[in-house]
Amino acid sequence: MNLPAVSPIDHAGAEALRAKLDAKAKPLGALGRVEELATRLGLIAGGPPPSFDRALLLVFAGDHGMNAEGVSAYPSAVTQAMVATFLAGKASANAFARAVGAELRVVDAGVDAELAPHAVLIDAKVRRGSRNAAVEPALTLAEAEQALARGAAIARQAIEEGFEILALGEMGIGNTASAALLTHRLAPAPLADCVGRGAGHDDAGLARKTAILERAAARSGATEPLEVLAEFGGLEIAMMAGAMIGAASAKVPVLVDGFIVSAAALVAIRLVPEVKDYCVFCHRSVEQGHSRLLAALELDPLLALDLRLGEGTGALLALPLVRAASRLLSDVASLDDVLNGRL
Repeated sequence: MNLPAVSPIDHAGAEALRAKLDAKAKPLGALGRVEELATRLGLIAGGPPPSFDRALLLVFAGDHGMNAEGVSAYPSAVTQAMVATFLAGKASANAFARAVGAELRVVDAGVDAELAPHAVLIDAKVRRGSRNAAVEPALTLAEAEQALARGAAIARQAIEEGFEILALGEMGIGNTASAALLTHRLAPAPLADCVGRGAGHDDAGLARKTAILERAAARSGATEPLEVLAEFGGLEIAMMAGAMIGAASAKVPVLVDGFIVSAAALVAIRLVPEVKDYCVFCHRSVEQGHSRLLAALELDPLLALDLRLGEGTGALLALPLVRAASRLLSDVASLDDVLNGRL
């Protein structure tokens, strides 16, 4: 598989960064986890981190053949409708991106429709939707590899354009089903702990979704990351995993949104463990599988706001916090300078 190499972060500089933070004009540790975040951003940058003023949200969109079984409360046509909403600038992610000064682009990873060209639409379609993972592999191995490679290339292109940080979001009706199966197999965790209500199932819908996913899981005993990705999809998840690998290969941090983007991160980390250090997990979704996934990766996200929308909204809400952490290293005076009048 032809993916860019990712260098591990050199943690040798952590002590010097913590000492620099400790010397700032504040009590020791007074900014808590913001100081931890600042240290990690410094380690990723290999020195003072950038301001992250140029931020890009990439919303990856794809459809899921398994949705024909009824794993979502909504029809697959909603994916295309929401893509049109993003392109019109009227989705929640658009509003949040404007609020925090981030650009937004939509990536057609596998929408089950032919989309007209648009200035902020990236055509990376591998195929029109994944296959029905309840009865057959969602993707071929070649399709999974192609999606990973295209995601990596999209991330690296954005970085070459000058974006200092990438936020990832998704749109794909039925994708919590794929995320649950990926988490079940790659965390690993019991399937029942990974299945949630998604975009709005009632109790009967949740029971139906669980039964369908049990059938899908029983169909394949795959445990190797690429094979698991191919078995359970989807294309937007695969392409996000590739984007994380691509960004990490360029030493650029990635803001990871909720459950589905975290499932993509799980795939990326299982494929390339070094990717984990470059991922900033932004919020804890109320989708129950997210907590099992985060526990498996030993992670505690920045925010807990009871979000479950997706689209990258949680990543965008965390962006100001990340920018503040970076400026803690660059913009705050040392206590020594304060006491000696060197401001």
